[in-house]
Amino acid sequence: MKEFIDIYRQNTDEIEQFIYETLENVGNLERHKKNNYKKLFEIFPSLELIYESDIEKYIQTSPNIYRNKTSQTPIGRDRKYLVKTVSFKNNDMAFTKPYVSSATKNTCITAIKQENDQMIFMDFDLSMILQRLGFLELHSKLNILNKSFYTASGFSMVILAVFTIGYALISFFHTLFFEANFSIEAIFKPVIAITLGLAIFDLAKTILEQEVFFKSYSKDTKNEYRLLIKFIITIIIALLIEALMVVFKITISNYRELINAFYLISGVSIIIVALSIFIYLSKSKQSD
Repeated sequence: MKEFIDIYRQNTDEIEQFIYETLENVGNLERHKKNNYKKLFEIFPSLELIYESDIEKYIQTSPNIYRNKTSQTPIGRDRKYLVKTVSFKNNDMAFTKPYVSSATKNTCITAIKQENDQMIFMDFDLSMILQRLGFLELHSKLNILNKSFYTASGFSMVILAVFTIGYALISFFHTLFFEANFSIEAIFKPVIAITLGLAIFDLAKTILEQEVFFKSYSKDTKNEYRLLIKFIITIIIALLIEALMVVFKITISNYRELINAFYLISGVSIIIVALSIFIYLSKSKQSD
């Protein structure tokens, strides 16, 4: 939702001007009251709630009028908290900042219009108004497909990560208690497996967070860079542990094979240098 608010802040003037000019073209709003403001709901697909208050104490005098229903419960509620935080344009209309509506549970902005001896409050769904004006592109069917795929992939990776760590622990304890040839390799292999399991789980957690539970529509690439860097660092740690294990094995058995450990460590070093260059270039791009 932070992305929605950021996009709104960047385009506040255009959004408010669109709503203001459209309502000005509609003319007097009170004449649509007898039809529960159906005309306004037809004009604004993003409009989700309308209600009225008096002009002195800002006590709600009408029911909550939704697109397809009304609710008498909110009559008598104090709406001063909305009015005192806004400034009116041309002395007859004002707009609140984005907030979560207690009535609809959606993030919205409220347009407040003064007419005669009453105030008319109109709640606009923030995501829908951003879509209507082209500041945000959402495709519901594609989003369902994407979310389903990412959900299945994310939880599958979590299961694989659990199995990887479980295999590492079972292998370690089996070697420790049931095999006579316990060696340093029996420690390093589970460590490598657990490290890879953590890397897989961290990747799955990030996918589920960004694409399923807290869908991000931001164009900012910082999160992607951070995920890639974190994943590569985990892989580098696993490779370094493997290289250390190779060094120990070669040292114990055959010094002539030590060149293979050197090749492995050199390869990991190249990855570290490449990662360092990537981090430097990505930071330079973000600072421009």
